[in-house]
Amino acid sequence: MIRFQQNARPRTDTPSHLFAIGQTVRMKSRTGLLNKTAELFEIKSRLPVKDGSPQYRIRSEQETHERVTTEDNLELADNPAA
Repeated sequence: MIRFQQNARPRTDTPSHLFAIGQTVRMKSRTGLLNKTAELFEIKSRLPVKDGSPQYRIRSEQETHERVTTEDNLELADNPAA
């Protein structure tokens, strides 16, 4: 027999965000696509988890719009000045 605990709290083991607001990141290169190593983005805000991966709102100085992407598509920019 299965017993349910009364007043049980829902599980909150969602992944935490790896990057902080203001950090400089770049999009990970993907096989078969051009490597955009020069395109750097700044983390503008943290968004909720989607499909098990935290999301971020990011912006490049070369673009007039912001993007939304998941953490698994980003990597820390080693040298933001490059």
